[in-house]
Amino acid sequence: MGTSSTSMRGGRTRRFKAEINVVPYIDVMMVLLVIFMVAAPLANPGVIDLPKAGKSSLPPKSYIQIMLQPNTAASIGLGGAGAAGAKPEAMANRRDLLARLRQLHDDNPDMPVMISAAKDIKYDEVIQMISEAKKSGVDRVGLATR
Repeated sequence: MGTSSTSMRGGRTRRFKAEINVVPYIDVMMVLLVIFMVAAPLANPGVIDLPKAGKSSLPPKSYIQIMLQPNTAASIGLGGAGAAGAKPEAMANRRDLLARLRQLHDDNPDMPVMISAAKDIKYDEVIQMISEAKKSGVDRVGLATR
């Protein structure tokens, strides 16, 4: 009876488990998930706080008016006191509009340009028109509002 007492218990030696117990980590992750799910509707990234623009104290008496439509149609003409009953000219595309803008600006170099655009027009088209007017040498470009 020279055997050790461990071999008498069943002939097996005890092994240690080398596993990580992940149950507490899953519990923590579930709590964090619930916190983020509750906090997510509180932060609304779709709301943008836009600055308010005040009205100018003295609008120009006469100006070159550009009216942009969403279907690439536009019209240009003189507006305000300098119009003298002239109707705006309809332009088929933006290239003709820019050529007519340059011609009107050469005839009236001190007149500002007023751009009015439809509500559903792309923002990029208005910005491009402002940029082209500045390239043509127009110092003052404004946007018409209601």
